[in-house]
Amino acid sequence: PPKDISLGVNATGLPLTLPPEFSISIFARGLGEPRVMTHDPAGNILVSITKQGKVVALPDRNGDGATDAAIPVIEGLNRPHGLAFRGSKLYIAEADQVATYDYDATTLKAANKKKIIDLPAGGNHFTRTILFTPDDKLLISVGSSCNVCTEKDWRRAAVLSTNPDGSDLKIFASGLRNSVFMALHPVNGKIWATEMGRDLIGDDIPPDEINILEERQYYGWPYCYGKNILDTFFHNYDHEHVRPHCVAPFEIPSYIDIPAHSAPLGLAFFPAAQQGKASLAPSEREEKWPEEYWHNLLVAYHGSWNRTEPTGYKIVRYKLDSQGQYLGEEDFITGWFTPPTAGQAQEGALGRPVDIMIQPGGKIYISDDKAGVIYRVAYNAPNDLIQVEAPKPNEIIRSPLTITGKARGTWYFEASFPIRLLDANGKEIAVKPAHAKGEWMITEFVPFETTLEFEPSATDTGTLVLEKDNPSGLLEHAAEVRIPVRFR
Repeated sequence: PPKDISLGVNATGLPLTLPPEFSISIFARGLGEPRVMTHDPAGNILVSITKQGKVVALPDRNGDGATDAAIPVIEGLNRPHGLAFRGSKLYIAEADQVATYDYDATTLKAANKKKIIDLPAGGNHFTRTILFTPDDKLLISVGSSCNVCTEKDWRRAAVLSTNPDGSDLKIFASGLRNSVFMALHPVNGKIWATEMGRDLIGDDIPPDEINILEERQYYGWPYCYGKNILDTFFHNYDHEHVRPHCVAPFEIPSYIDIPAHSAPLGLAFFPAAQQGKASLAPSEREEKWPEEYWHNLLVAYHGSWNRTEPTGYKIVRYKLDSQGQYLGEEDFITGWFTPPTAGQAQEGALGRPVDIMIQPGGKIYISDDKAGVIYRVAYNAPNDLIQVEAPKPNEIIRSPLTITGKARGTWYFEASFPIRLLDANGKEIAVKPAHAKGEWMITEFVPFETTLEFEPSATDTGTLVLEKDNPSGLLEHAAEVRIPVRFR
């Protein structure tokens, strides 16, 4: 079962803020600049490390909410970005091509590369992202070669479509300056994409966008932006090619406008109920999303580089109905940017979110190509089995440590259950049973208390683990609560 930290806890070491029913921790660190994530057929996370030219696997075999190791799947690639599986075939989009590999989910290795598509290399936007549609077409996003210009290569500033073997390559949707990420709507299967607007015409224009892509439609770049607004700067520059209109049906307006220079990247929908849980690792199947989140959308704002006052650096939740109608929006995770102090030369960005994966089992994974990590966000339904009163999450503890709280009678076995204290490396430095302070063979809450004695830890942080006593050893009866603590 999932081994999650307590409700509302931030165990990242960064000043992140998120809704109180969620906790956040580091799933993998030291990755360089991780970008696109996907799951292999066995439920392991794969991520592209674009600037290092490789793809790595991040297995979590013991289900403790952190990867065991970063295992290279394939190396020596040309800025790999997009990842997708079709059965046991792994598709990787590099800056200049898309290729398939035979993938072994046991060894976590990819071999027997077969190039299926050549793509235009170079230019301002080199990331290529891929997505399979419900009708088994492979979509490939190829950004523009420039900030704003008239492209000479028809494959640029577009989302392309091809068969899984690379045949019948054609434009699916055009007029898209840099739609780096795409996602399928969980109900109607429509293709949603984020879009980065052009630079160098001001702090507040043009908006970045969320678009719903339709086949053979044109989305305006370089002539129009947002809700079909004419780019007068480009109009005045390029009289020869400018279009005389920015109106439907010639150009499709943005579906949702995003503040300029937010740099929207990854986007992901919350599934309803437990849809798709069979594809997950066993440790990810337990929780489900509350109905208020069903079909909502999360978008990663990577953050601005060219705005007087920086914007972005956060995850935003878009509230949608089951068909994708916009109902509102709110910040979901913030805190990756702190304004520079006087005399500080460097930017105040602590992290820059990139890709988002939302699991049916109540988990979210977010890649961050500045902090070099992947975060694991867990929805923690209010715990109706055990409540810890002391110590509080992230409290500094010393020996002897008294632990108090209350648990339902079903948490105990013969009036006790084990409590373990681990250091930051997972080493157990203390263990002792907590005893019920009263009749425990009931279904109501019963107070407990115990005191742990331990030697000073070599690490700054640790975890207090309260385990449901489980004499049967069966996974379906196992549960635990993990409380992050500090030693100094």
